[in-house]
Amino acid sequence: MLNYLWGFMILAGLGAGIVTGQVEAVSNASIDSAGEAVNMAVTMLGIMSMWTGLIEVARQAGLLDCMTRGLRPVLSFLFPRIPQEHRVNEYLTANILANILGLGWAATPMGLKAMAELAPLERQRLAERKRQETGEQADPNKITLTRASDEMCTFLVLNISSLQVIPVSVIAYRAQYGAVNPAAIVVPGMIATTVSTAAAVVFCRIMSRRGESS
Repeated sequence: MLNYLWGFMILAGLGAGIVTGQVEAVSNASIDSAGEAVNMAVTMLGIMSMWTGLIEVARQAGLLDCMTRGLRPVLSFLFPRIPQEHRVNEYLTANILANILGLGWAATPMGLKAMAELAPLERQRLAERKRQETGEQADPNKITLTRASDEMCTFLVLNISSLQVIPVSVIAYRAQYGAVNPAAIVVPGMIATTVSTAAAVVFCRIMSRRGESS
C-alpha cells in the first residue's frame, strides 16, 4: 500500500512540475533532498550506534539492572504476566528510556530484542494452556504464533504513544533546519506525549482485562 502511495505522490509531483513548467525545480529539489536524506541517515546511524553502545556498556556494568529494578513497579503494572527476573525486562527498560529521551529510532534495536523475547513467553503460555485443556504435552518451540500477545500489543502501543521528556531527535532536526529556539518544543512535546501515553496505558489495561474476561 505504501508503495502505491509513494508512487502516486512522486507521479503527482512530476505532473505538477510539468504542468507549471517547473520541471527543473522539481529535479533540483529531488537531488537536494537525496543529499539531505543521506546526511540525515548518517547522523541517525551515528547516534543510534552511540546509544546502543552505551546501553551495552550500561548492561555489562550493571547499571541497566539498577534501572530495571527502578522501573520494576511500572513494568509490573504494564506487563503483569512477565516474570520480574526475565531478561526481556532489560530490553523493555532500555527501550522506554530511549523513548523518554526522544531517541525513538535509537530505541528500535532494543524494541526488536524485546519482541523476540516476548514470543517464547507467549509460546510457553499457549503450550501450558493446551496441556491444561487437553492433557497433552506440547513443545513450545513448535507452536506457531497466529496473533500478538497482550504484552506485544501493549509494548507496541506504548512505543507509538512514546512519552518524551527530552525530544532529542526533534531538537536536532529543528537546529539542523535553522530554528531560532530548537528546544522550544520541549514543554509542548512533554504535554502531548504525556497525554498520549496516559491514553495508551488506559486503553491497553481496558483491552487486556476485556480479553481476560472473554
